[in-house]
Amino acid sequence: MYNNGVGSWLHRRRPKSGPKAALIAGERTYSYDELSERADRLANALRRRGVARGDRVAYLGENDPAFVETFFAAGILGAIFIPLNTRLAAPELQFQLQDSGARLLVNGAALEELAAAAAEGTGVLNRLVVGGSPAVAHDAAPAASAPGSPPVVGRGVEAYEEALASAPAEVIDEAVTHDDGAMILYTSGTTGRPKGALLTHGNITWNCINVITDMDVNRNDIALMISPLFHVASLDMGLLPMLLKGATVVLEQKFDPARVLAAIEKHRITALSGVPTTYQLLAEHPDWATTDISSLDKLTCGGSAVPMRVLEAYEERGLGFSNGYGMTETAPGATTLPVWRSREKAGSSGLPQFFTDIRIVDPIGQVLGPGEVGEIQIAGPNVIREYWNRSDATRESYADGIWFKSGDMGYRDEEGFLFVSDRLKDMIISGGENIYPAEVEALIVELDEVASVAVIGVPDDKWGEVPKAIVTLREGATLTQDQVAKHLDGRLARYKIPKSVVFVEEMPRTASGKIRKAELRKQYAG
Repeated sequence: MYNNGVGSWLHRRRPKSGPKAALIAGERTYSYDELSERADRLANALRRRGVARGDRVAYLGENDPAFVETFFAAGILGAIFIPLNTRLAAPELQFQLQDSGARLLVNGAALEELAAAAAEGTGVLNRLVVGGSPAVAHDAAPAASAPGSPPVVGRGVEAYEEALASAPAEVIDEAVTHDDGAMILYTSGTTGRPKGALLTHGNITWNCINVITDMDVNRNDIALMISPLFHVASLDMGLLPMLLKGATVVLEQKFDPARVLAAIEKHRITALSGVPTTYQLLAEHPDWATTDISSLDKLTCGGSAVPMRVLEAYEERGLGFSNGYGMTETAPGATTLPVWRSREKAGSSGLPQFFTDIRIVDPIGQVLGPGEVGEIQIAGPNVIREYWNRSDATRESYADGIWFKSGDMGYRDEEGFLFVSDRLKDMIISGGENIYPAEVEALIVELDEVASVAVIGVPDDKWGEVPKAIVTLREGATLTQDQVAKHLDGRLARYKIPKSVVFVEEMPRTASGKIRKAELRKQYAG
């Protein structure tokens, strides 16, 4: 094949695993034969609607086979896939569609109103609606009369399944290399302006090879996806390595502890990935003690360290966790903590993944020795080479043109195990979701009453941490927490809205006027 990227994976896997179950969604099972054919049909449908090599195709919806099909169909065409976070507000999604230049959006019917609002005023020419007939269908693009006909580009809304049914299952073999862009994932920066991390086909492939190598993924695995696939960890650490290896993936649209426990028992799930909160909710559910989870042998956890009480609950059932560290820009794996050393190396994020390198440097770039705290820098074929249309951010993010500057602080012990000690960029991780304070602060300070604001993360039993806003008001002004929340509602995802607001007379500041967030955390994070 000329296609050496992710778009070729189903074609290459099909003769090896054709009738085997690839995806299970509800009562529906998709074999590798069927999944490959549907991806081919969708690729032809997208091509007939004007999608070509290098174009951007976005997806907005819950976990669904259509997400997987859209990812692979884009790869078949050499187009770039953009998974959108369903928890974002319309203006946030609209920015990502505009910034990426997406020309087609696939969305779930349940999110039709949000999708329509987000696409308004962008370059999106067509939308395909999954799971129901679209309420609005105007100027829909008709299918080309025969293969090879010029693409007909329309501005319309169509039913996803109808688009697939009218397209041929012809195999498209577009020349795609590992250096070509495969996916754009948006990650906010310290300035509050989201950046699109451009993952190449090579980044995704090498990340999956790392996962398969370090976590012993095999064709007999049955993995349950309980986290949204629009998260890079769920997609690149969970689903894709499994499909690359010929395993089976069970999709859950939303996390519900009772449903997850029932699915583990029903499908004999072997692999599960999530964040500490999801594992805690499973262990605290009334069905936990009576559910047969004996099939499980791979538990991976990211986002933050597993609390000891959660670790012990799973150890009582004969299970351990493989913890790890990474970020969107590393596609996303950087380190993995082997299960058999999870107790001995408690608090560690593990060793560098097989084809990834880690170093710790001081402020002038000198490599530090064991036990010395500095910035964590990462290199390897899984690390992105650029941000989408952000050459400035790309230049600032690399040392020596090779090492990605994580912005996180940590150290390595004598055996090379990584310990993350602080987040230099002040990022908050709430239930596995990244929250960048600057993005929230920029909206709060729009209120006329606000003189200054700082958003910090504070501990939370359920979510790990949640955002808290510390606000100073202009002289004579009054403001309430409810008014702040109302101002943010609809403009930010709900999980980003501060769960509490503290009003203070003045902020602790450095000599240069910068707010001392470390001091605020010390005072208000209790």
